[in-house]
Amino acid sequence: MRAAFPILPVILLTLTACGSKGIEGLQTYTYAAGDHRSGSLVYAENPPAGGAHNPSWQNCGVYTQPLYNEYAVHSLEHGAVWITYRPDLDAAQVTALKSLVDGRPYTLLSPYDGLPSPVVASAWGAQLKVEKADDSRLKAFLDKYEQGPTAPERGAACSGGYGGTR
Repeated sequence: MRAAFPILPVILLTLTACGSKGIEGLQTYTYAAGDHRSGSLVYAENPPAGGAHNPSWQNCGVYTQPLYNEYAVHSLEHGAVWITYRPDLDAAQVTALKSLVDGRPYTLLSPYDGLPSPVVASAWGAQLKVEKADDSRLKAFLDKYEQGPTAPERGAACSGGYGGTR
């Protein structure tokens, strides 16, 4: 039994090293879950990455029109990733984003006016801004945050909610 203990620090160091590589440019935030409110809400981030939200969630999927923040944020609480893009993003990049989310059941994709960069990926408590749809960090963000550990209600529905747009 004693021989195993000298190996323990090496194992812990190895596990720490494997998990320490982050996504460059990732911003994180802390929000309490379950704050359901009606009406139009104000958010700290653009687009939002958590906070108070409508009691109904946005159905996950691909949208060609902007979404209401209040419904989309509820989907983030359920473990969805919301990828937003500037409405003037060229068609080839929009197609690349559609391919990126294809087959991923907990994603939202929509145009969004006034973004700070051409493409922004948001999850509950996390956000990544990129210049191009083919940025490899987008896939890394999806892999980490779709149904990821920051979602307070991971596994809750992403269908059967609100399906409208602005």
